[in-house]
Amino acid sequence: MDQILYEVDERVATITLNRPEAANAQTMALLDDLDAAWTRAAADEDVRVIVLRGNGRHFSSGHDLKGSGPAPDKITLESIYSIEARRYLEYTLRWRNIPKPSIAAVQGKCIAGGLMLCWPCDLIVAAENAQFSDPVVHMGIGGVEYHGHTWELGPRKAKEILFTGRAVTAEEAEKVGMVNRVVPLDELETVTTELARQIAQMDPFGLRQAKRAVNQTLDVQGFYAAVQSVFDIHQTGHGNALSVSGYPILVKLDEMKDRLKSQ
Repeated sequence: MDQILYEVDERVATITLNRPEAANAQTMALLDDLDAAWTRAAADEDVRVIVLRGNGRHFSSGHDLKGSGPAPDKITLESIYSIEARRYLEYTLRWRNIPKPSIAAVQGKCIAGGLMLCWPCDLIVAAENAQFSDPVVHMGIGGVEYHGHTWELGPRKAKEILFTGRAVTAEEAEKVGMVNRVVPLDELETVTTELARQIAQMDPFGLRQAKRAVNQTLDVQGFYAAVQSVFDIHQTGHGNALSVSGYPILVKLDEMKDRLKSQ
């Protein structure tokens, strides 16, 4: 079964994460296919708006770490850094800067690496049951690779969710401006589609310039430099794990996410 589905209707490209049996956990292959879908939508002149959604109960439980990294006998900090620099940092920044408006539709759990899928989108529509969390401090790492936390939540709320590992509800996320709209779960697809089609009626060059103006303002304030810098801080966590007990310590995150998904 395809891990990523892609369709275009009324100038809106919909990209769907399609691993519902695994809560849309992200394998390397899924991320490569996802990047290809974003690139396809960016290049299609008939597409004006991009929607990202997930099949099943949950938007995404984050990185699928079981068997998705280098072979145990070949693990070095360099190998981890190389993989993550491309698939986690490069991909997310590219999706953020695609010159077309994008909307994430989020339901259920959005854990750790799941944030790296919705945060690059320009708008987020959340179901009432959506929960956003980054519990990787439990692993001895200060947060996921794409550090949008401070920008999306503000410094104090960002510290709180990182320090405690607790989830932010859809209502909380809307209050701090991370989420644009909170809707009943059964209305998530309809509301997101209507919003995408409304935006698709606008002048495409005007949309491109409006997006660039906002993103460029954030970059002038330091967003791009901060994300690059914190990515390197993230890698010190991997270095510590390797020096203390080796790469298998990372599998603890999958075990922890399995518990969170069952709650």
